[in-house]
Amino acid sequence: MHSPGPLLISSVSPRTATKVLHTVATAKNGSRTVLSSHPLASFAQRQTQASPYRLFTTTAQQRIKEVFPPPPDSPSIKVTPPAWHHPVYTEEQMNAIQVAHRETKNWADRVAFMAVRLLRWGMDTATGYTHDKASVKPKGDPNPAALSQNKGWFAMSERKWLVRALFLESVAGVPGMVAASVRHLHSLRRLKRDNGWIETLLEEAYNERMHLLTFMKMAEPGRFMKFMILGAQGVFYNGFFLSYLISPRICHRFVGFLEEEAVITYTRMIADIDAGRLPKWEKLEAPEIAIRYWNMPEGHRTMRDLLLYIRADEAKHREVNHTLGNLEQETDPNPFVSEYEDPSRPHPSKSIENIKPTGWDRKEVM
Repeated sequence: MHSPGPLLISSVSPRTATKVLHTVATAKNGSRTVLSSHPLASFAQRQTQASPYRLFTTTAQQRIKEVFPPPPDSPSIKVTPPAWHHPVYTEEQMNAIQVAHRETKNWADRVAFMAVRLLRWGMDTATGYTHDKASVKPKGDPNPAALSQNKGWFAMSERKWLVRALFLESVAGVPGMVAASVRHLHSLRRLKRDNGWIETLLEEAYNERMHLLTFMKMAEPGRFMKFMILGAQGVFYNGFFLSYLISPRICHRFVGFLEEEAVITYTRMIADIDAGRLPKWEKLEAPEIAIRYWNMPEGHRTMRDLLLYIRADEAKHREVNHTLGNLEQETDPNPFVSEYEDPSRPHPSKSIENIKPTGWDRKEVM
């Protein structure tokens, strides 16, 4: 089945289309039609080919290239499997994910929450995003009829959602890697074990990067976007690194609040699809990289299904970081990889069968 054409095709005027037709040479080379060097001619040719890799992009169409080419000079390697295999999510579990917010209980929580609100305001302003605040309740999904009613610059489209997702995921992969590296070096300096935290933090960073690679199969950032990502990563990485050295607890609470916002964002994307406001995504199939990573079953490989998987991942990161923020940072073991005396009793795990949106309290797991 062919995927829909790129979003850019809607912007081609009749005059431009005429120019494209005039650039197509009439000469034949075997069974192929030879096109001129005009970039729009290449664009027209690609529209007739099957399944383009990216359906929406901020980059000029003629500059699109394959982001994941095969490794050079490695004919004996067939495939490189992922380092961490993703747990299996059921459709019932993913549909049960809800928007939730952990109430602030002390000054540290308030610092983390205000930092997230400031970051959210900056990102919303930069990406032209807004929403009806009354459309999302803490214990339920938003009402699809109340979403994306904004006009002009603030109206959300498929392209603007992808731009937002690309920027979001390029930042979301930083905290897990920073926290893991700091704890790794801390373990080496103190000649002590880390009690299993490093592995979970690295897996979180890896998962967020897979989100980014999936969206890059659908949209290639332009030069300005790449510059924005570079600047944001430089500032955020160093800021988070220094903050984690000062207070790991506040940093994990910050990430927990940040993941709450991510769950809201993907919930609204799903609701917009259900409301018919993103028609190009209604029958769009998920990229192959996503199908393999999440082991998406036949018949459940649409863009909406992909967003359900990503939202479930963000909800898991929300639970993990709120839980880690409740623990003693230097002594408590990681409850998400520990074995329990009574396995039948609900406890934290790598999957989402016992997920707690606001995290597990220390007394519940220790």
